[in-house]
Amino acid sequence: MRYNGNSICSKGDNMARFEPFPVIRPRAECAQAVCAPPYDTMDRKEALRIANDHPHSFIRITRSEVELPDEVDPYSEAVYERAARNLKRWLEEGILEQEPVDCYMIYRQTAQNRTQTGIVGLASVEDYAGDIIRRHELTREEKQLDRTRHIETCSAHTEPVFLTYRSSHIVDVTVKKWIAEHEPLFDFTGPDGTIHRMWRVDNPHAIDVLRIGFEAVPLLYIADGHHRAASAVAVAKHLQGSPAGENAQYFPAVCFPSFDLEIMDYNRVVADLNGHTHETFISSLERARFRVRPVKGAMRKLTRKGVFGMYLGGNWHIIEQNNQALSGDPVDDLDVSILQDRILHPILGIEDPRTDGRIDFVGGIRGLLELERIVDSGRAAVAFALCPLSLDELLSVADAGRMMPPKSTWFEPKLASGLVVHAIE
Repeated sequence: MRYNGNSICSKGDNMARFEPFPVIRPRAECAQAVCAPPYDTMDRKEALRIANDHPHSFIRITRSEVELPDEVDPYSEAVYERAARNLKRWLEEGILEQEPVDCYMIYRQTAQNRTQTGIVGLASVEDYAGDIIRRHELTREEKQLDRTRHIETCSAHTEPVFLTYRSSHIVDVTVKKWIAEHEPLFDFTGPDGTIHRMWRVDNPHAIDVLRIGFEAVPLLYIADGHHRAASAVAVAKHLQGSPAGENAQYFPAVCFPSFDLEIMDYNRVVADLNGHTHETFISSLERARFRVRPVKGAMRKLTRKGVFGMYLGGNWHIIEQNNQALSGDPVDDLDVSILQDRILHPILGIEDPRTDGRIDFVGGIRGLLELERIVDSGRAAVAFALCPLSLDELLSVADAGRMMPPKSTWFEPKLASGLVVHAIE
């Protein structure tokens, strides 16, 4: 089945669905004020600061607890109801508006001297279930339930999923031509310095060309937004057979060609050394067949697989595997797996990094100085810096039907929140 306005038509098997839809987006002059970081990239204190500084920040919908007293549980019904009221009110006031016809959007982001350009459309829950949309990360039940309740109460998917695909010549050429011949709906710089541009593709011929281009793409991959995708699937099941059931079978996404994307490092800090002193910890690493050597001065970003940076006791060290052969397994040979399986679990006692409160994760956008700051402040005893994963590694893991360790990939720039909404009802 295919979503196409209110009509349904068939399609062949084993082809990706990626459909136009009547996008809800900010009115052009409101886009900069509405644009916000993704809901899961900040704590409550940071979300509250942004909301206070920006009255129309979309955080008031994705993290609506910022409008309620501190003692209110962020997962209470009052929070989801406040989000739904804000979304409805912003549509009534014209802060947000819905496109009158089905269309694609082209979304371009520029940050730190690099640009990525994706297509906004609807992905299919059925494709997710059928492994045409592939994933590489497990989800946490409480986070998935949170977004499920948020979607159901708002009757809308309020944030898109970040997808990637192996390049399609038809799509690439069409996007390039459209950008060259049309002015963007909006073009602004966000608070973090990222430039956001968006074009509306509402020409029927161009829409058909893009749809055909995506139907030639055999697989889509979740780069970021596993919880949003899983929550969309849960909502689709809940609403199956209801008047909103058909729209709920699709969720909004931005699809980027893999050549446009860059994965940054995703680093770890651990609160304590599991009873070790600095000396006994280093000795344990050496017994585990790692070579540990101090670094003079500052640590630079790691670029070689199998090499880790460690900040301990105010100094950086290089940790390198000592003649350890790789297994050939696409997951076990990842640096994040080696760190977890050979250091974090057996030596530091981190059995499950998804639930253990002693470990935290620091996206590479914050830089290695952030790791130093966390350890020097006493919030952690040790930090580990990793070499970023490659897109090929991510796709290989997904193609093998495997899952990466949690917090393996950090994409930057991340999709802004507030620029793409899909109404279920």
